[in-house]
Amino acid sequence: MFSLALLLLVIALALLFDYVNGFHDTANAIATSVSTKALTPRGAIMVAAGLNFLGALSGTGVAKTIGKGLVAPEVVTGQVLVAALSGAIFWNIFTWYSGIPSSSSHALIGGVVGAVVAGLGFSSVNWSGFKEILAALILSPVVAFTLGSVIMTILFWIFKDTSPAKINNNFRRLQVLSACMAAFSHGSNDAQKTMGIITMGLVSAGYLRSFDVPLWVIIACAMAMALGTAAGGWKIIRTMGGKIFRIEPINGFAADFTSSCVIYGATLLHAPVSTTHVVSSSIMGVGAAKRFKGVRWGIAQQIITAWLLTIPSSGVVSYMIYKLLGIFPLFR
Repeated sequence: MFSLALLLLVIALALLFDYVNGFHDTANAIATSVSTKALTPRGAIMVAAGLNFLGALSGTGVAKTIGKGLVAPEVVTGQVLVAALSGAIFWNIFTWYSGIPSSSSHALIGGVVGAVVAGLGFSSVNWSGFKEILAALILSPVVAFTLGSVIMTILFWIFKDTSPAKINNNFRRLQVLSACMAAFSHGSNDAQKTMGIITMGLVSAGYLRSFDVPLWVIIACAMAMALGTAAGGWKIIRTMGGKIFRIEPINGFAADFTSSCVIYGATLLHAPVSTTHVVSSSIMGVGAAKRFKGVRWGIAQQIITAWLLTIPSSGVVSYMIYKLLGIFPLFR
């Protein structure tokens, strides 16, 4: 158990992480729609914010996986959660400022593991649960890349005799629907991760006897993510929307439809996945089906490098933050 002041700090940091996650990952749902002018930037952000909010209210299965899969809630401390969230927030802001579409999910998981190791030791990490979560994070981009290629190939075959102008007009309208699907699925998976951290803190502090996510936690996390989404993330939108390959409306629809199916499918399986990884992999898969050489694989390599670095980097930052917290009376 830990103090109420420390619990309130954990909740505040968790909601801040959710807010940062919202503007960091806005591009996931709207980048392709903005790049093809299917939606105006302002309209796209409002659509993403509203559907992220609704998606966040859709369940708590992923929250339970995060809250119980990495470490037992009963043994975690307030210091560990503060360090974990601080490390994840730092990495998100750093990559957002640099325009790198890294994963908020990886940052959070790396932060939790690094802080647990620093405060409780290696043996306190549920390594089997960590491996299961990591497997979902690794497998989902592969599925998204493959499915994106297949869907794009099917669409090319169906509309091979249709004029490009007609295809663009029709799919520009359909992109509004696919952007809504992508935003809803993003909220359904990403907001639940923060719900899991807050509920973990409530259990550890003795305010909950069992790991059941309270309604106020669900609503607070949904609102924080929606507000963050409304703040936008223009640097990452430029990377996702145009630097990987030149996206046309039919490509944007295929990428959004693919990513929304993969992400929401993972949500139904209670598996936390990286929406950033899934969306960027979908775009790469669609681009490869359109024209393999047309994909800017140098940009793709930079994104993949960020994927590989995020968990260890956020873990190291959280480890260091935990050690520094000891100089403050609140954390002794």
